[in-house]
Parts: sequence; C-alpha cells; structure tokens
Amino acid sequence: MTSDPILLTDEQMRHFIAHGYLILNTDFPDSFHNAMNARIEAVMEQEGNPGNNILPRVPEVQEVFRHPVVRGAVGSVLGPDYLTQPHRHCHFTSPGRKVQSWHKDSYWGYARVRNHRQWWAMIFYYPQTVDTEMGPSGIIPGTQYYDKRPGDETEQPLFLEGRAGTFALIHYDLWHRGGANLSNRNRAMLKFQFTRMTRPTEPTWDNRTDEWQGLNGDGPPHSHETLWRDHWNWLSGRPGANGNGPDSGRKPTELADLVAGDYEPDGVGAAYELAHCGRDGIRQLRELLASKSTAVSRRAGYGLSTAGPEALAAIHEGIGHESALARRHALFAAGEQGEAAADIAPNIAACAQDGDRWVRRTAVEALGMVEDASATVPVLIPALQDDDDQVRYSAALSLGRYRADAAEAIDPLMATLRDENRYVRGFAVEALKQIGTQEALAKVCDYLLENRWCYSTTPDSLF
Repeated sequence: MTSDPILLTDEQMRHFIAHGYLILNTDFPDSFHNAMNARIEAVMEQEGNPGNNILPRVPEVQEVFRHPVVRGAVGSVLGPDYLTQPHRHCHFTSPGRKVQSWHKDSYWGYARVRNHRQWWAMIFYYPQTVDTEMGPSGIIPGTQYYDKRPGDETEQPLFLEGRAGTFALIHYDLWHRGGANLSNRNRAMLKFQFTRMTRPTEPTWDNRTDEWQGLNGDGPPHSHETLWRDHWNWLSGRPGANGNGPDSGRKPTELADLVAGDYEPDGVGAAYELAHCGRDGIRQLRELLASKSTAVSRRAGYGLSTAGPEALAAIHEGIGHESALARRHALFAAGEQGEAAADIAPNIAACAQDGDRWVRRTAVEALGMVEDASATVPVLIPALQDDDDQVRYSAALSLGRYRADAAEAIDPLMATLRDENRYVRGFAVEALKQIGTQEALAKVCDYLLENRWCYSTTPDSLF
C-alpha cells in the first residue's frame, strides 16, 4: 500500500463543492475489519461506548485515519496540515434503534456562524458492510449551505450503503441522520471531524483544470454556480468574486429582495451574486447586514466574505454597528477575508471584549484568520480565560493557527490544560503542537505522558 496520500480529482472536488459529499473506499483486507469490529463489539458490550476515547481504545481506528485514501481526501478539501478534532465518536446502533431526525452537527453543544467554505469536514466510516436493513446514514445532498432544510420536493435524500471500508467525506454542515436498524445485527459507524488550519494558497488536490467547470445539470436541485465557482477559486488560492456582474443578470435591488426573502436557497444564492455586483452589490449587502433578521444578516455576511477587499469598508462599519447581529456577521466576513482584513485587526480585537458572547466567539475565531500575529496573539491569550467555553476553545484554535509566532502563549496554554472543558483542553494540546518549538513540544509531551491511555487496561485487566 502506498504511503502517499491519494488526492481527489477535479471531478471529485466539483462534486464535493456542489453536493457536499463524496463516497470513497479503503482497501483494508477483511481480516482487518473483522478484528476491528470484534474489538468494537467487545468494548461496547463490556465497557460501554468510549466516546471521544474511541481512537486510543480501539487502535485499529488509528490505521483507518492514516490510510492514503482517507488522508488524501481530507487533505484535498482542508489542506495537508488539517487538524483532527478532539471530538470523535463510534455511532453504535443495536437492532431496533429508531431513525434519527434530520440535523446538522453542533459544535459540541455550542453554536457558531457556519462556514460555507471548506474549513470543516467530517468522515462517516463503516467498519462492516451496511445494507438498507441496518439503518445506513442518510444525507441530503446540496444542503450544506442552508441553515434550514428546504422542506420541499427539492430534498433528495441519499442513504450511504456499502461494504466494509466504505466512507463518506462530507461538508461539516450537510444535513444528515442515522437510519433505523431493522436488522438483527449491530451497526458501527465511525464519525471523525477535521478542521482546516491554513487558508489555501494553491490547489491541494490533483488539479488539472484552472477554471470551474459548470455542472450542466449534474448538480443538486438548486443550482448555485456562482457560489460553487467562488469556492473553487478560494480553494485554488484565488479571489472569489469579481465586479463583472451576477450570472443571473438580475439587478442588485432584485437580488437584495431575494436575500431578504423567506426562501433560503434563493437568498443564499443571491447573496453570492451581489458580491459580484461591485460597489452597488456591496452597498446592498451593507444594508442587509443590519437586518433584524438573523438569517438575512447572516446571508449578507456570506456575501461580504467573498466580495474581496472592496467590501472591507462595509465590514469595518459592521464591526462597529450597534446591532450584535451585524457585528457578529461582519466579524465572520472579516475572518473569511483573511490577510486582507489585517488593517482592521485592532477593530476585530476590540470585539473580543464585547458584552455579547456570540460576538466574542466570532471575533476570537476571526483573529486566528487575519494573519497578523503581533496584533492578535496578545488579545487571544486573555481570551483563554473567558467565561464562555466556546470563546476559550476558539482562542486555543486561533493561537494554533499562528504556530511559532504564538510562542508567548505556551505557558497560558499549559495552564489551559487544566480547563474543565474537554474541548478547550483538546485544542490547547493541538495549539502547543502547532507552535512546535522545543519548549512547546517538551511541555505538551510531558502532559500527554501523564495522561496517556493504555488500551490494554480494562476492568478485567488492571495492570
């Protein structure tokens, strides 16, 4: 087996951008999956579900996520330096388990402005063959860009059946659910989550075609060619929008009406088209950002995030707006603008002290994306002590994105390893690894040795 990651093709990337998923396979022998399943069954029966500890408890799982197809798929959409999230879970369903409701995953009980761009992804991995009776996971292709389900005839669910070693790479925010287990067998599904650490500067897949190729009817029911092309360009390290006008030919005022409308697929698509309308489009997005409707303000934030540096004045204005909704979504857009927003980093930093926790959460995440360590690291360090858990773990994640430039945060991050929240601790460990200095690695190694998990130690074998 080759150790080099097997990268996605252009066709696969286009499918992922539009539909929000890909179905792939590993080539492990049956004996590997049989051994892994036997261990999973024994752990579940004798000890219960190990939750986030599934990775050390069942060592075969570690081999799955080192497989070149898995590494190549995740690296293609998130970059080769992606982070494996501290949350991972084995969904173990016994016969008789009822169907789940359609849902998007939360952020471990928290909420945030969801990224349309490929900053987060998940894998659903089957260690055994799964057929219809066993309750395969279901997804609704194309819904990763919608906060709510369309709830109409455009929903076309897909159920993920396949042999052992089949896995789905999905956009983190794709609508999905677990199926009802109508069989007489247990079903295991390994869910792992991943995060992009660096903004793309060039394609990280097996790219052979520079420009986005239209899907010509092969996409999901709602066509979002402008949005898809912008994401393709962003993943290629190029600017998303231009001022050449919207693909639909609609006037900015018409598009603004759609953004403010009730039907989300039209509103989301129109926000991205406004980003291509130059100053007139940005003017409309700036006004929509101040809407009292969370959905409308959020859509405007998505549009401003891809409208290029020309939108920075509107984003700057939004960061100082009296409305917390406007501040939150302007901060989100600033983070997505990345280095272009470095000039307004002090304004973003001021929002890390905002009285609204949603605003603080978004500000702290944006600080990790504007690529200005000198202006942001001193603000992120005190955010590790915020009274909101999500602010704290976002601060740790953002510090990790600055790598060695965040070396002054080593001791504060070490103190954070005593945080009561498991995800704050998990991101602090990762941040110390990303900082990567000899001091950071020595300290985090000592911590991990003290907290190591021995998978041989069980209630029946204590030493």
